[in-house]
Amino acid sequence: MKVTIFDYGAGNIHSLAKAIAAFGATVEVEPDPMLAIETDVVVLPGVGAFGLAAEHLAPGRIAMQAALRAGLPCLGICLGMQLLFGASDEGAPNARGLEIFSGRVTRLRARRVPQIGWNAVDDADDELFVRAPLSYAYYANSYVCRPVDDAVVRAWSTHEDDRFPAVVRAGRTVGVQFHPEKSSGPGLRFLHAFLDDVTS
Repeated sequence: MKVTIFDYGAGNIHSLAKAIAAFGATVEVEPDPMLAIETDVVVLPGVGAFGLAAEHLAPGRIAMQAALRAGLPCLGICLGMQLLFGASDEGAPNARGLEIFSGRVTRLRARRVPQIGWNAVDDADDELFVRAPLSYAYYANSYVCRPVDDAVVRAWSTHEDDRFPAVVRAGRTVGVQFHPEKSSGPGLRFLHAFLDDVTS
């Protein structure tokens, strides 16, 4: 199985690549969005800012959007989850995400921003949590997703008084606001459960 990490030049993705390789997959890192979808699974990593990432995505945005809607498995992590939505308050106002989920990315409504550290994952409702229970996960974010329809939300988290989606899902596209590769054993098991689920 080939898993491709779409590299939009935002930061170190070594730990993510290592975590995926531990599943037994062949991992490739690809900066070209058109080539990133020539794979069995595409991963949108979780470091950086929405505007810059959307700029790197732009040349292949329509092709990647079509591939995901046609069933190409995708995992979006933190910023990667946010790119699965249409737009964000972070960065250029015209920056466009993949619009797999309807909604917008907005700043956390909290005094302490960014949120960095462990937080609870609540009200989990997805087969992935049956395979790999995950009660706490590691977060590093200032922005969160606000879906139009909460039916796409498969788990929630709360920072101060702001309740926001921890996991969203549409078919074989999953977005997680936390970093599974930094969430110790349970996070790695969750990541591997996703890979097993979408390729079995």
